[in-house]
Amino acid sequence: MKALGKKLAGKTLLALSVAGMMAGAVHADDKVLHVYNWSDYIAPDTIANFEKESGIRVVYDVFDSNETLEAKLLAGKSGYDVVVPSNNFLAKQIKAGVYQELDTSKLPNWKNLNQDLLKAVSVSDPGNKHAFPYMWGSIGIGYNPEKVKAALGVDTIDSWDVLLKPENIAKLKGCGVSFLDSPTEMLPVALHYLGLPTDSQKKDDIKKAEELFLKIRPSITYFHSSKYISDLANGNICVAVGYSGDVQQAKSRAAEAGDKVKVSYAIPKEGAGSFFDMVAIPKDAENVEGAYKFMTFLQKPEVMAGITNAVRFPNGNAAATPLVEKDITSDPGIYPPADVQAKLYAIADLPAATQRELTRSWTKIKSGK
Repeated sequence: MKALGKKLAGKTLLALSVAGMMAGAVHADDKVLHVYNWSDYIAPDTIANFEKESGIRVVYDVFDSNETLEAKLLAGKSGYDVVVPSNNFLAKQIKAGVYQELDTSKLPNWKNLNQDLLKAVSVSDPGNKHAFPYMWGSIGIGYNPEKVKAALGVDTIDSWDVLLKPENIAKLKGCGVSFLDSPTEMLPVALHYLGLPTDSQKKDDIKKAEELFLKIRPSITYFHSSKYISDLANGNICVAVGYSGDVQQAKSRAAEAGDKVKVSYAIPKEGAGSFFDMVAIPKDAENVEGAYKFMTFLQKPEVMAGITNAVRFPNGNAAATPLVEKDITSDPGIYPPADVQAKLYAIADLPAATQRELTRSWTKIKSGK
């Protein structure tokens, strides 16, 4: 769930003074670590600092989609020791036997992790046996404060009531409302609002979520998972249910265009969906001990704070929060308050039959029939 970026350049061995150089370049397996992470998702000095501290040389590659990572992992012999999948892909890959179980006795900084987030991602990784949260984001409400105030008479949005109650969303219809075109992410919004399990496999529960959406369907302008970014920034719509990072992007675009349009982001007080990018060790990793050292390094508060300060995504390390720059931690769209954070839920990896049921319901919702 990260944006595209440039691939970091690898180190090059110069074939000068071959005998001496090759002797120094041939490392034992435990002195080389292969890491595969999302692009533009680490601080400029993280790898260099780890190499200096550990004496391990890091070969750091990047990918731009979960599908790319998954293809390498499922093919076997990926060549990587540490990888960073998103939680719902992690869940499928665990079932496929892709990852090693973690030995937390080799991770002394595990205690620094955010317990609420560990609980949330346990939907994807029961017992947190295979991975821990790196960075994450939420699925909430992006909106134009001026237009929302004109329509509803309120300065801020803090509840799903504004969209899931027909009488409220009807007042926003005139300025435009969008939802993500994603049954596995949107139907859980309704399930959670109704007090039902977000990962429910019961047809009756899914039917109730469908009925809720059908009641508000006449007031929804469109369903799309990216169009809302430019539409929010341009003022073409006034409310969008979307990804936190996308709404931050819309906010930045609006500012770059002269700040004529204001964009805000809210995680409703009832709770919201979230996505987590996780750190894990592939089953066929060659440098497992090095992987544990790198994980331990990443779990240091000062290290994770430095990464968040660079990429402006919240991390999964509670002890790092006091070290993160104040303009980041004070932005509730990036770092939600503890009470809201505790109400976040992870998007579950559901059985194929349940996914088909969700898709059928979503087709009805989109058609309005």
